[in-house]
Amino acid sequence: MINVVLFGPPGSGKGTQAVKMLEKYGFLHISTGDLFRNAIKNETEMGLKAKAFMDKGNLVPDEVTIGMMNAVINDNPDVKGIIFDGFPRTVAQAEALDVFLNSKNTPVSKMIALEVSEEELIKRLLNRGKDSGRADDADRDIIKNRIDVYNSQTLPVAGFYKEQNKFASIKGEGSLDEIFARICAVLDEIV
Repeated sequence: MINVVLFGPPGSGKGTQAVKMLEKYGFLHISTGDLFRNAIKNETEMGLKAKAFMDKGNLVPDEVTIGMMNAVINDNPDVKGIIFDGFPRTVAQAEALDVFLNSKNTPVSKMIALEVSEEELIKRLLNRGKDSGRADDADRDIIKNRIDVYNSQTLPVAGFYKEQNKFASIKGEGSLDEIFARICAVLDEIV
């Protein structure tokens, strides 16, 4: 099985490119945000645990997130690959993901990092905010803070995968098809 960590700052196009990857390669797309929302909506045991942390403004512990992923992966045993979107966000989460996937004899194959300038990220998010109505995409200061949090807390995860020779940097600017072609060039080497 191919396991890909799709990585990048808010507004880098991870969700858009994950859909294209899903269509071309038939991989399972696991978005932690979607997992949390669905589990909470369906009032699953894991969803209720996650909600208790989220309601207090705390991060959901790694073991709850990994538990949710475990359930999704166990429910989809025949997938050719998995795209992890929004996870891992910290080195501790990357380590936990490695332990989990190694226990299934299917380690992370590659991290694909979408590299986008801060100026372009802000422009994209402000445009998305106009269409989506999301408050966090409509305020330049909030966007800037989200990017700063990504740079300080999440970006170090790239180093974790660089040390394992599993890191690929992709220019995340240009047309959707140009960006996707760059991703495919990396994936076609491991598929």
